[in-house]
Amino acid sequence: MDPQRITISLDSQSEDSHLSPDRVRLGDLARFAEDVKTFLQGDSKEIDATNIEVSVVEGSFALQTAPIPFAPKLFSDLDALQRGELIDQVDQKRQAVIERWQKTARSAGGMIYKIVAPFMERPVVVSVVSDYRADDSDYWVIVERYVSGEIQDLGGATRPNAHVKLPDGKTLKVVTDKEFLRDDKFNRLYKTAMLRIKAEYNIQTRELRNAHLLEFIEHSTDIDESALERMKTRGASAWKDVESATAWVEQLRGEGH
Repeated sequence: MDPQRITISLDSQSEDSHLSPDRVRLGDLARFAEDVKTFLQGDSKEIDATNIEVSVVEGSFALQTAPIPFAPKLFSDLDALQRGELIDQVDQKRQAVIERWQKTARSAGGMIYKIVAPFMERPVVVSVVSDYRADDSDYWVIVERYVSGEIQDLGGATRPNAHVKLPDGKTLKVVTDKEFLRDDKFNRLYKTAMLRIKAEYNIQTRELRNAHLLEFIEHSTDIDESALERMKTRGASAWKDVESATAWVEQLRGEGH
């Protein structure tokens, strides 16, 4: 495939507020530029989007890249986006950008996003009438869960959170309250902890997201000798008339007849 110039444009759904290089809100400009960078680079980072040269297309608010010579995953994702609105097979970071654009497009005064490239048969248009989504988007449910892991980061100036390294090696970000961390009497950093969280859970992928800390679960490794002796005494009393535990279990199962 020949090198491709990719053009990504932003416009308003309102006929009275079309965007142009001479008229755009600073917040929209900053978010759009960051989204374009994230979309081009993707999760695989096959290209360095930071160093891609772009130009503002005259007469519109659009960014056009210099020719990109080799980015098979990016070109494959663009092809998938032009062919349908299910985005499960698209790079995860590009998927997140498209889902964010779709949400913004549906909001009051939302935007229209368009992506074109020479090899594409039709543009990708994200607007109020499009429906770009992941096929598993309806499989998220709210759950309460207990998770265990090493606390690798704890705190935050504006939105306090904990980063928990789970047994499978993944890191879960758990949002909490400043007062909760302030009143916590334990130093938990770089220690294994049990947490009770409320989160969104994907019943297909088993992924957790948007987790919120409800409490730390304290546990002790000390053995209560008196409680252990009481359990032994109760067990001996309950089983005193049973000559063979194996025979008793087999009788319950209906075996040996």
